[in-house]
Amino acid sequence: MKYVRMPIERESPEEFGYGRIQNNLSESSIRDLSLSQLGIDLSDLTLFYGSHRGDERLRALIAQASGVSPDEVLVTAGAAGALFIVATTLLEPDDHLVVVRPNYATNIATPQAIGCAMTFVDLAFASGFRLDLDAVAAAIRPNTRLISVTCPHNPTGVVMPAADLHRLVALAARHGCRLLVDETYRDMTYGAPLPTAASLGPCAISVSSMSKSYGVPGIRVGWVITRDAALYESFLAAKEQIGICGSVIDEAIAAQVLEQRDRLLSDTHARIGQRLKTMREWIAGEPLVDWVEPGGGVVCLPHLSGLVGRDMTRFHQRLLADHGTYVGPGHWFDMPAQFVRIGFDWPTAAELQHGLAGISAAMRAELAAS
Repeated sequence: MKYVRMPIERESPEEFGYGRIQNNLSESSIRDLSLSQLGIDLSDLTLFYGSHRGDERLRALIAQASGVSPDEVLVTAGAAGALFIVATTLLEPDDHLVVVRPNYATNIATPQAIGCAMTFVDLAFASGFRLDLDAVAAAIRPNTRLISVTCPHNPTGVVMPAADLHRLVALAARHGCRLLVDETYRDMTYGAPLPTAASLGPCAISVSSMSKSYGVPGIRVGWVITRDAALYESFLAAKEQIGICGSVIDEAIAAQVLEQRDRLLSDTHARIGQRLKTMREWIAGEPLVDWVEPGGGVVCLPHLSGLVGRDMTRFHQRLLADHGTYVGPGHWFDMPAQFVRIGFDWPTAAELQHGLAGISAAMRAELAAS
């Protein structure tokens, strides 16, 4: 394994310093919550070794919301831990995978560290970032072990049609490979969510976490779901060799959060509706920016079309220095520099408004300086 730090992590707000940012539009989750806000008290919790598969109550809650059995759920150290387990279990240097781009960086960086071959299927702004299933099919080789997609998509927020998900599952089954669907934003789909991919067949693997939809990234709880019993055992073996079991503190918190799932998600969806309204109004009044409106999650990937050919490094520096605003630059996702990821639910309503106004002002300052 040849590890290289990902730009999205090197330049993350926690590495950069939250104190240097006034309007943080780079986060990809809802606002972080405290234990007191969630009404959680762990004073009587015994700090024992936990279940290797994950807390029984927690797995039951995940399974109930996913249409699967608790025995098909493996709790992991965040979605990142789940993705690492999947990649290192399934992929060897001589293997090949097909991966959608742009994507959450770990879905690309870990296979790169393994050294296997990758074929990218790039999403195009001009086609609304819709996944080209024919391109996925054409990319499959005899040694393809994995097809890797995300839905709702990070960083665009686009949600694939249900028919496309079913076609992907059938495609993987036909070619004898696995389909990995990173479903981290599934609980924040604006309409009815797609079925959990793993519920559709043993070739499909679903990954998700508590970090984005529930505002508790600090507990590091995620999960991987598979209906293939032998594959589950391999994933469990990987987890045991990495860390034996998860933190009983983290898993106890996660279970208590999911017991409040309906209330928390109702509040989140109501707030997202207001934030989307803010984003739509800004886009409608800003001729220098185009976007594909998201269908789920709390991120989008606007195109700063008015800055094509301009110095984007200087733009980002000006945006932070003059307007205190931080966004996710395109290079975090191997995208052209004029794309930026905006997280619109982590900031307060006022911070979002100020941050968007800062983007507009910084764009015009860049145009005036060129």
